[in-house]
Amino acid sequence: MDKSDGTARYAEAVKLLPLRWQRPAMHVSADQQGAAEELRLRAGQPLTVLLPEGELPLGESGMYISPGDLEQMCDRITGYSRYASTETLRQGYLTAEGGFRIGVCGTAVINNGINTNLRNISSMSVRISRQRIGVADDVLARVCPDGNPVNTLILSPPGWGKTTLLRDLIRLISDGSAGFAPRRVAVADERGEIAVMQQGLPQMDVGSHTDVLDGCPKALAIPILMRSCNPQVIAVDEITAREDLEAMASAANCGVTLLATIHAADREELKSKPLFRKLLELSVFDRCVTIRSMNGQRSYEVEDL
Repeated sequence: MDKSDGTARYAEAVKLLPLRWQRPAMHVSADQQGAAEELRLRAGQPLTVLLPEGELPLGESGMYISPGDLEQMCDRITGYSRYASTETLRQGYLTAEGGFRIGVCGTAVINNGINTNLRNISSMSVRISRQRIGVADDVLARVCPDGNPVNTLILSPPGWGKTTLLRDLIRLISDGSAGFAPRRVAVADERGEIAVMQQGLPQMDVGSHTDVLDGCPKALAIPILMRSCNPQVIAVDEITAREDLEAMASAANCGVTLLATIHAADREELKSKPLFRKLLELSVFDRCVTIRSMNGQRSYEVEDL
């Protein structure tokens, strides 16, 4: 993504803010706009933009986010129909048109031990996700030897671009390219961060032969996708539970290829934690892509598991 794309994406995110905060949010340099990761709003505090080096406060001295600002923003994002967004709001996030995920904190409404909603919103964060078309170009051939995708696990610490790389691999495998025939890809998008669905339409390019099941836990979504979509490839983001592993192992035994991400710095960390060790014991994945970062530049190390 070039600088102009990065600043345009930032400007789109700013439009989600309450009107009185939009002008202050634009008073940052083009380089900062292109690098911005989040816009954060906390009641009683100034608006901040999260940059790689930390949070930068915006606006004039003494200008603070009010509870009314947060309520106004929530209403605008939900189209003044919060009821329609209760399912994601109770999980602590909203999805806005354009592919923006907004984290929400407030007072939980607990019913029979389950959080059913959020009220008295106290903070919101706009995650400025950026699709990087082509980021997986150099990785594709190494995870699709002889034109056939193999079970691949993407590793990195949080915030290093696992989902971005996964999304672009999905796009390439779904659309096909020189030497690679298109495949039917099914995405279990539990947290809505891969395709970023909005009223049934993906806000990110995940390819023309891709089916998305949004907002469903992976362990439940994978069998549903197997029954309903006849996928050749299933993609999931952020393995976190043993149930996820069991569902993926079952899919792999049915001949489906798997793409997945997990929070781990490298293979050594995979071996050091019980869940990750179980993943290796199941021998589901054939290859891993480890994301490295040096001086803000990403590199991708592909190796057999």
